[in-house]
Amino acid sequence: MRRRLHVARRTIGSLRSEKTILLAIAIQLFVAAFSSFMVVGLVSLSDPGATQGAYSVDVAVSGDVSDDLVSVVEDGDARTAHTFETREAGLDALANGRVDGVLHAETVGGGRVVVEAVAPEGDFETTLIVVQLKDALATFERHQRGSLSHRLETRPVPVPNVPQSNPYFEFTYTVLIPVLVVLPAFISGSITADSLAEEIERGTLELLRVAPVTAAEIVDGKALAMIVIAPAQAALWLGLLALNGTAVANPGTILLVVTAFATAFVTLGAGLAALVRRRSEAQLLYSFAALALFAVTMFAPENPPAVIAKLAVGTETAITVATVIAGLLFAGLGYWTLRTLLDRGDHLG
Repeated sequence: MRRRLHVARRTIGSLRSEKTILLAIAIQLFVAAFSSFMVVGLVSLSDPGATQGAYSVDVAVSGDVSDDLVSVVEDGDARTAHTFETREAGLDALANGRVDGVLHAETVGGGRVVVEAVAPEGDFETTLIVVQLKDALATFERHQRGSLSHRLETRPVPVPNVPQSNPYFEFTYTVLIPVLVVLPAFISGSITADSLAEEIERGTLELLRVAPVTAAEIVDGKALAMIVIAPAQAALWLGLLALNGTAVANPGTILLVVTAFATAFVTLGAGLAALVRRRSEAQLLYSFAALALFAVTMFAPENPPAVIAKLAVGTETAITVATVIAGLLFAGLGYWTLRTLLDRGDHLG
């Protein structure tokens, strides 16, 4: 055991020279430490409608049904309506920057209403404007359908209400936490593949065997270091999230998930390094194989992101617990298989 710990300490000490790995850890640290305002920004980019009134849009309204359209526009918390006599006057106000968008409504044959929406070309601000205009038009359409419902000969099937949810809550627990939890395990496997393949390629691995140390003990030491460091990182990230006001339930079970992933990825990295024996090829193959392994797990009854999200929220089920146990058994069996093969061959150099 002492020889394995020596290899583990040597592996962890060598991480100081791996600038890429340190940069990846620093990025994760930044994301976890400043998760509160980063979640707001990321959710706003992926779902501009989630700004919920943080940005107000001035809308020019014109046309012969402008009164109805104005009431719909004003109904939104993030919209303000400005009435104009003509469409051209509204477009002129848009060109001069007095309004952010234009809605022109005209009645056509059969009582139908055609609404023309105009938004400026631009950047992220344009996306916010378009989201508000679409929301106003959807509300206006519902009002028009309601006012014409007396013309229907049969009653349509009622549309179920759309459940309301907090977009920041969804993003934090379904995206941010799973990424911060899984990424350290992926990096651990990458370090293992890179470190072991480099030592085999350069011949420095033989220096470790002067003691002597068997091939299995060398892999044990490197794997121990990389498997331990992954849940340690995840624990730090979860702690920083808690300091930012993000409560995480079942942190111990989540760390078991990280350990299972780290063991599986480290086993994969060590196996590929022993097989390929060249650093660049081992890294490339590991990246593809790790992504493929993760993709396969998405077909499980509960995929890893869902398991982590349920554990973090505290809504785990029997399937969630069974998935965690199955992951631990799979990772342990994989590492046992690799170690058995190394014990039989006892050759890495």
